[in-house]
Amino acid sequence: MHPLFLPRLVNGPFEDPVLFIPFQFERRALIFDLGDISRLAPRDLLKISHAFVTHTHIDHFIGFDHLLRCLLGRETDLSLYGPAGFIANVEGKLAGYSWDLVDPLSCGLRLHLHEVHPDRLLRRTYVGGERFAADGAAAALPFAGPLHKEPAFEVSAAVLQHSSPCLGLALKERFHVSILTSGLETLGLQPGPWLTRFKNALYAGTDPGSDFDFITGARNSGGRFTLGELRQQIARITAGQKIAYITDVGDTPANREAMVAFARGADVLFIEAAFLHSERERAAAKHHLTARQAGDIAALARARQFTVFHFSPRYEGRDAELVQEAREAYAETSARMGEKQRA
Repeated sequence: MHPLFLPRLVNGPFEDPVLFIPFQFERRALIFDLGDISRLAPRDLLKISHAFVTHTHIDHFIGFDHLLRCLLGRETDLSLYGPAGFIANVEGKLAGYSWDLVDPLSCGLRLHLHEVHPDRLLRRTYVGGERFAADGAAAALPFAGPLHKEPAFEVSAAVLQHSSPCLGLALKERFHVSILTSGLETLGLQPGPWLTRFKNALYAGTDPGSDFDFITGARNSGGRFTLGELRQQIARITAGQKIAYITDVGDTPANREAMVAFARGADVLFIEAAFLHSERERAAAKHHLTARQAGDIAALARARQFTVFHFSPRYEGRDAELVQEAREAYAETSARMGEKQRA
C-alpha cells in the first residue's frame, strides 16, 4: 500500500519541532509547527497549503517569517491555525515589516488565520496586495475538533495545556484507495493523472452508476466506464492512515486523558519526550513529558508506531537513553493492557 501522506520530522530530536507532510503523487503538503524550516527547499515550502502551529513559543513559530518570505509575490492562499492569541501573534509579526514596496497587482498572497479555542474558531483573512490589511473583522465559527476537512481527509485539534494553551494535532485519511496494477492491465488502462480524479470521485461519494470519462488508451472500452465498474476492477479500499502529533504538554490527568483519546488508533504518533523519567519533577515544572510518559501514552492510545522527539539539550549525546526508556514503557504498558484484556 502506498500511503497518501509521507510525514517526516524536518530537524533532529534536539532541534526545533517541525513535521512536514507531503502528499504522495501531488505537489502539495501540510506542515505541523513552524520552528526552524531552513532545511526545507523552496520547492517544498511552495507546496504548503495549510500550516498548523501547536503554540507560538519561538522554537515552534520562528519559521513563519521564512515561509512568508518564500510565498511573497505568489498568487496563493495559505491557511494557518494556532491556539488562543494566535491572530494577535501573527498580526504582530506582520506589523514588524514595512510593506511600502509591495505591488498590489503582483502580490496575490492571502493569509487565512484561524485561532482555536475550546468552543469556537476565530477566522480572519489578510491580503498581501493590501499590505496585509485585514479583510474585515474576525468571524466566529463553531469548533468541536475538526479544523479542516476535504473529501479525502481531515485535520483535527485538541486543546491541551503547556504553560499556555497548546494544540495536539491529527491528520486522518477517510479511507485509503490502492490502485491494482492487475486491474489496470485487465482493462487495458494506462496510469496517469486521471487516477487522482478517480480517487477524488470515490472520496466525494460520487454515484457509482455515473460514467467516468477519461483518455486512457483502453483497448476496447472507448475510455468509458462507470465509477462502480472501475472501483470493482482497479481499486482496493482499506482503512485510512492516521498521523498524530503531540508536543509541549505536561502529564496532568486532564492532558493525559485528552491525549490518549485524541491519538487513539494512530498509525504513527509523533510525541515529545523532553526528559528522562528520573527528572520527572523538572519535566512537570516545565510542562513537558518524560520519555516514559510518552511511551506509556502511546501504548494507552494503541498507536501502532510512535516516534519520540523534542529532547532537552541537557541530554545531548544521550538520545538513545530517551528512545530506550520510551520503548520499554510502551512495551510494559502494552503487555499490562493485554493481560487485563485476557483476564
